[in-house]
Amino acid sequence: MVKNKEIKIAFLSTFPPRECGIATFTQDLVNELKDIKIINEPKVIAINDREYDYDDDVIYKLQQHDRNSYIKLAEKLNDSSIDLLVIEHEYGIYGGEWGEYILDLINNLKIPYVVTLHTILSEPLDKQKYILQELCKKSKRVVTMAKNTIPLLLNVYGVDEKKIVVLPHGVPNLPTLSSESLRKKYNIDDKFVVSTFGLISPGKGLEYGIEAIAKVKEEHPDILYLILGQTHPNIVKSDGEVYRDFLIRRVNELNLNDNVKFVNKYLTKREIVEYLKLSDVYMTPYIGREQAVSGTLAYAAGLGKLVVSTPYKYAEEILSDGRGLLADFKDPDSIANCIKFAIENPHKKQLMEEKMRVYGKSMMWDNVALEYVEMFLRIFEDLEDDAKEAV
Repeated sequence: MVKNKEIKIAFLSTFPPRECGIATFTQDLVNELKDIKIINEPKVIAINDREYDYDDDVIYKLQQHDRNSYIKLAEKLNDSSIDLLVIEHEYGIYGGEWGEYILDLINNLKIPYVVTLHTILSEPLDKQKYILQELCKKSKRVVTMAKNTIPLLLNVYGVDEKKIVVLPHGVPNLPTLSSESLRKKYNIDDKFVVSTFGLISPGKGLEYGIEAIAKVKEEHPDILYLILGQTHPNIVKSDGEVYRDFLIRRVNELNLNDNVKFVNKYLTKREIVEYLKLSDVYMTPYIGREQAVSGTLAYAAGLGKLVVSTPYKYAEEILSDGRGLLADFKDPDSIANCIKFAIENPHKKQLMEEKMRVYGKSMMWDNVALEYVEMFLRIFEDLEDDAKEAV
């Protein structure tokens, strides 16, 4: 039997105050695991692209672009009391070509680890494929957040099926005011509100969303599109605000100044939930089919919102069985038709929202964290069984 109180787990991830969706994901999961108290209080190894002022959850720092830091971290972990490492994986948060420095860590690591995959490409480059294969080969479990990525893991990356675990992206369960009260709070009149939130970058396809709003406006002039969030820090660093300026120009060209509003700030979790609560439709007009998970879409699903989205992998799964509306990639007409359907068919919109609300309950962080704990305990039971067999 596993002695639960002795289990010590650490997460390797970006972490607040670094502004990154994976950072928020890990903070939410760690906080929820603390409340469960079945395992020791989890800790974090924060991935640094520069110095941040972290809270006490962070025990070590990994310098993202310093290759030696990965080997030193492996040595620290091998000499520590940590029993299991959870690696949050996204190519862009590790150093080297396609984040290859992470392999230096796992090749020197002697404690077991789990890898959680935030991106799973169907047609990876050779280097991308190799990195993911190596991470999965040596891990005790491979966590994905959507069932429809399992065929990719099996057929493209050759992952052992017994290792694959599907655990939903969690959603915070925050009490909020009513939609009417929130509209007063944020000074939003009696409009049909469509919203998109998250760190802004060209892959979000927001220009197609804006063009769709222009088409909806022709028949429904009370439409309001809220684009919530600041530009991704990495985009600002490389290109400045070129993309945001382009979006603002499109709004001006299409005469949408009363119909599209930008909230240019990094939103707190409470602000995200409140803006979602007051929205009639949540939209993700992303242009990349490969996206295996979307934290913003998960939040909308957890709150039972009607979602209009392009059919990237995560959206296809979350919106299946009549839980939302899928539009074609890079197609403002298709997106506009979905939004108009939501406006003109309130009863059908309500039915889809109810389906999403039921589905979203399983995505609340308290439920998801329990699933993580069950996975951790099974891993340690397997390790104990392996140790007995070795004797």
